[in-house]
Amino acid sequence: MRTVVIQAGGESTRMGANKALMPFLGRPLIERVIEQLQPVAGKRFVVTNEPESFAFLDLPLYPDLLPGFGALGGLYTALARADTPWVGMVACDMPFASARLLEAEFALLEEGDADVVIPHSGEGYEPFHAVFRREACLSAVKTALEQGQRRMISWLPVVKVLTMGVDELRRYDPDLLAFQNVNTPEEFAAAEQLARSLTAGNVHYSPDPG
Repeated sequence: MRTVVIQAGGESTRMGANKALMPFLGRPLIERVIEQLQPVAGKRFVVTNEPESFAFLDLPLYPDLLPGFGALGGLYTALARADTPWVGMVACDMPFASARLLEAEFALLEEGDADVVIPHSGEGYEPFHAVFRREACLSAVKTALEQGQRRMISWLPVVKVLTMGVDELRRYDPDLLAFQNVNTPEEFAAAEQLARSLTAGNVHYSPDPG
């Protein structure tokens, strides 16, 4: 069974407001992200240090178990709180998060012997649209944190990683939109305009990788 975790622990410093709660096409951005991923989720929850702000989602809300460790601490919380063998993690500020791509990642994880299936977009690893084998990764992330590491990918060398390259990613997400995040008001507005144009063009991504 799978768990999909939405990471909503960022400080939104450059945005000037909590971007997860900003209206995107008329509703909070995090609500859109959760709905986008609903087809692949067995269980779902949100990692956030502001649970009162997200009560409207009617999902379990968990604060960081180890506050002050940034995104890697959020991943540790996600893995520790999950009770399924397979865990996917997506950031709350990715308005084009792809159920189709995440489904493909889960399939590779469940059918193979990797501990992590992670996209590499050409600009680097994309740990906020990746899936993890809970047992192996929880131990590795905990050790990394105990060693003072904070980078999201610092612990990957100690587990078995399957990387999805650009050509494979384009099978599921032709324009690699899934990894687009919004950190500034300008990026937010541009993403919203793109989403409107995709909706107007009746562009739909099926969760079935085909």
